[in-house]
Amino acid sequence: MPDRQPRPRRSTENAWLVAGPLALYATCCATLLGLLVQPAVGDWLATSAMFLVMVAAAMPTINIVVRRQALGVMLTEIPLVVALYLLPPLSVVLAYTLATLVVQIRRNLAPVKFWFNLIRAAAATSTACLVLMALPGMRGVGPGTWGILFVATSAHTLVTLAAVVAVIGVVQGWQAGWELVRTSPPALLAAVINVAIGLLILITLVTTTWGFLLFMAFAAGLVLVYRSYTQFLRQHRTLTDMYQLTRAMSESGQDGTLIDALLGRVRALMQAEYATLWLPGQGRYPEVLLTAREDNRGLLDFAVTPARLRERVLGESRMVASGVRLPGDPATREPLRGERIKDFIILPLRSGQVVIGTLEVVNRLGDTNHFTPVDIPIFETVAAHAAVALENSRLVDRLRHDAYHDALTKLPNRRRITGALDEAVKIRAPGEVVAVLLFDVDGLRQVNESLGHAAGDKVLVEVADRLRACAPSSALVGRAGGDEFLVTLRLENAEAALELAAELREQIRDEMVFDSLTLDVDTAVGVALHPDHGSDAATLLQRVDLAATAAKAVPGSVQLFNPALESRSLRRLGLAGDLRRALDEGELEVYFQPKVTLRDRRLIGVECLARWEHPTHGTVAPEDFVAVAEHTGQLGRLTELVLREGLRRSRDWTHAEQPLAVAVNLSARTLTDPHFPDQVRELLDEYGVPPQRLTFEIREAGVLDGTDRPIPTLRRLRDLGVRLSVDDFGTGSSSLAYLRRLPVHEVKVDRSFVQGMATDPGDLAIVNAVVTLSQQFGLAVVAEGVESELTLELLQDIGCEIGQGFLFSRPLPYERLEAWFGAQVEPEAAAEAPRLRVVPDRSATLL
Repeated sequence: MPDRQPRPRRSTENAWLVAGPLALYATCCATLLGLLVQPAVGDWLATSAMFLVMVAAAMPTINIVVRRQALGVMLTEIPLVVALYLLPPLSVVLAYTLATLVVQIRRNLAPVKFWFNLIRAAAATSTACLVLMALPGMRGVGPGTWGILFVATSAHTLVTLAAVVAVIGVVQGWQAGWELVRTSPPALLAAVINVAIGLLILITLVTTTWGFLLFMAFAAGLVLVYRSYTQFLRQHRTLTDMYQLTRAMSESGQDGTLIDALLGRVRALMQAEYATLWLPGQGRYPEVLLTAREDNRGLLDFAVTPARLRERVLGESRMVASGVRLPGDPATREPLRGERIKDFIILPLRSGQVVIGTLEVVNRLGDTNHFTPVDIPIFETVAAHAAVALENSRLVDRLRHDAYHDALTKLPNRRRITGALDEAVKIRAPGEVVAVLLFDVDGLRQVNESLGHAAGDKVLVEVADRLRACAPSSALVGRAGGDEFLVTLRLENAEAALELAAELREQIRDEMVFDSLTLDVDTAVGVALHPDHGSDAATLLQRVDLAATAAKAVPGSVQLFNPALESRSLRRLGLAGDLRRALDEGELEVYFQPKVTLRDRRLIGVECLARWEHPTHGTVAPEDFVAVAEHTGQLGRLTELVLREGLRRSRDWTHAEQPLAVAVNLSARTLTDPHFPDQVRELLDEYGVPPQRLTFEIREAGVLDGTDRPIPTLRRLRDLGVRLSVDDFGTGSSSLAYLRRLPVHEVKVDRSFVQGMATDPGDLAIVNAVVTLSQQFGLAVVAEGVESELTLELLQDIGCEIGQGFLFSRPLPYERLEAWFGAQVEPEAAAEAPRLRVVPDRSATLL
């Protein structure tokens, strides 16, 4: 960002508009004094002594800064009181004016200020002498004399204040002059105190000449007191300003006005003409270069110091400063002489060990004022607070951004899209609809399993980039979560929305190349419209989800929402009230599906499965009523019903000298119940079934949910002697190496791999790997979904020992299972090998 010079300001040469008439007034007053008072000039020795005292009194100064100017409060009223009593009028004017001349030369002021201060001193002193002449003569040092000298010195103070107010008003405007008037009471109070001290000294001198020694000692002590008072005032003001600065930064950090509050208060605290903040570009944050100037309400985008100084501070991570009273090498100071920079301090802003930018102040206000080494610790404290505030502000901004954006794709997340949709549906535009398109990426699970999650993340990022590049500029593209992406925008009608969805889907389907791999990624797309399919964001998002789910049934399709898609969801909702009644009245029934050895087809156990025949809706799918049970708090009762029935039948089979193991499915939510193992132990004792004949089957996602929550319950169940099985293994993202560390005994290969192993070499390889590794880890393997003799032979070849599927039997109710037991051995094959006969059950529901 290039530096720019500030615009020109109002010239200080306008001060002559006040200084000229004031000089004429001082000349007239001095002439009048010379004509009216004889002798006009007194003893030169006494005048010279008073001149030296006035010079000494004028050296210590308390400056009251008003914008660019400073009103100096000095001790000159003290010797002035004594001089008005002891010296003739012109001697007083001469001594005071010459003392002012010496002091102004020492301070090396600009010519305009030098002459103005000299003229002001002459005019104010001449006025005080004229007022003194107009009052009755002084006799002794009694109260009458006190009043006369107080009035005369008050006239001197008022003329001085009026002249300064006038010149500041001419140079900087009437607002600055009025500001000086408002800040002048401390200076007037100091003048009154000085007059009182001067009267005390005068009384001492008149009483005894030796009082001069007391006067000198008192003057020295008074100088020290004034210095301490000045330091106290400065410390108090600094602490107050620091408190206000930190409070302003904390209050403005949330509303985006932090830099405005920071720079304005830093400039005021340091009494600087300029305060500049520089933050180099970092990530998504652009470069910031802003300056607060004394006579500007807003911030300016320039800096008066060269960019190389800020870059030096950033590179060296240390302060750079230069000025009359500041340490600094000549190489830094010399190039700045022609740039109206008398002093500056540039500090690094640190966040830990990293420098995130710089903060600088330039030109202490007032020609006689300069930055000193005392100012550096104060400014360092300010810079430390500023760095913390800026980092906190950026942290809040990042948190706010992260709360509404996806970390992987940097797209808006569901929360952000929901807010945008809520705003969009409030505006009803004639002839337009608000379209919501949901893209569900197909095959991402296979990518994760085959290539790892890093490859899956690359696919998601590529899909996000393509959607962002291909979607219309008016569209909001976001990631709903997982493998789902949302696009929302205004379109003419449903046909335009379906056409856009198809176009975007085709763009996503283009080949994706990752290193040496080329992937074909397809998506299922759901479409919902406002106002046709919903009047609020929540409804639209719910219905576009249903449309996308329906689109998955036809690979690569685009599905517009229709009311029929809600029927299943509404049906589940309606079942919630019926499930409790069904459990109370025993409407749910337990079916049993045999588990057999693959080599000799010997029956070794059954899996217990709940079935519900609803009086109105007919057969209810297990996944529907299990989901309802989980959400209505009925899961415990449902699990207990199946467990009791299984244990009861296992006991009966044992008494009939046909002992069979039973397997019961557990939900992941049951594993979080700390009381469940105790309940299992009580039921085993109640039915007298050995623990080893009970197997609990838990879905892979329930066992390996990424947390350790199910582990304690699994270990307690294992300690009971119960067998534990991982159901549907292979559908998640787990590994056998991790599974080996869990307290499980058995792995059930998911039916999708078993049914495809006869036609898909990949499925065959997966089943083979699971069987081989499981056996090496000491885990039993059960193959689900065995439906053909070819599949059976392949499983036997790779060494799988146990199977379950329609080749042997569908799930059967208890009565039909008993019949199946009786007919399981074919008479004609009894001499060769026992073989199980398939018993069809057309009314059974496939899991």
